[in-house]
Amino acid sequence: MEMDKINEYLQIAIDKAVFFLPKIALAGIILWVGFKVVKKLVQLIGLALEKTGFSETLRPFISSTATVLLKGAVLFVIASIIGADLTGLIAILAAVGFAVGMALQGSLGNFASGILILTLKPYKIGDWIQLDDKFGRVEEIGIFSTDVLTPGNKILIVPNSMITESVVTNFSEKGQIRLELHVTMPYDESFPKVKQVIMDALLALPKVLKEPLPEIGIQNFDSHSVQLLVRPYVYPDDYWDVTFESNKAIKSAFNTYNIKVAYSEGVEMGAIGE
Repeated sequence: MEMDKINEYLQIAIDKAVFFLPKIALAGIILWVGFKVVKKLVQLIGLALEKTGFSETLRPFISSTATVLLKGAVLFVIASIIGADLTGLIAILAAVGFAVGMALQGSLGNFASGILILTLKPYKIGDWIQLDDKFGRVEEIGIFSTDVLTPGNKILIVPNSMITESVVTNFSEKGQIRLELHVTMPYDESFPKVKQVIMDALLALPKVLKEPLPEIGIQNFDSHSVQLLVRPYVYPDDYWDVTFESNKAIKSAFNTYNIKVAYSEGVEMGAIGE
């Protein structure tokens, strides 16, 4: 009786082996070949992204994502060949994905914005940009945020979703930017004379571009002085240096040519020093 049981179990084991061994062998072959194909496809994707000029920051992420998705597809094919029931697993993965998506809603928004920035390239590393009242040079463009170095040598970590939802001014896009300096002159002074004095002072500065020429005009009139707007053109990296040098040069030129200004405390004219 015991011998019959043993033979029965042995026959069941043999039947199972005969049934599953070909599938396991086939699954092993598919696994080996599939992963080889995935590796080759990921390499081709990387080369294609490089040739099309895709962002260096985004290329590794896309390659990694493609690797995970393709290998996951291979494993699903193997599981279906073996005969595993994938319905429950798919339901669990969907539930987990939904929960993670809800928990990381803000981060996913920054992630999507990062993909847009790296793909559309509204700015690049080294560009000078302004976002609302934040101004600085782009140091790093990440998937979730952009690092901006301010003229005060502070790093601003700006969420990418904030950038895509706002107006971004790129001062480096055209290769040169225009400063806006505010200068006052008295009503009894000659504007052509003051304009020429300012122009000569600006053109004497080596970092002020000679083409196009600086723009100097009357912006408006207040109760005790004429408000001038002075706009020299500079390279983005010289923004702050030229701002300080221009103000210093204009002040010195006003002193040289005895051009007076009205102090904000009153309407009396006062001398201006070097």
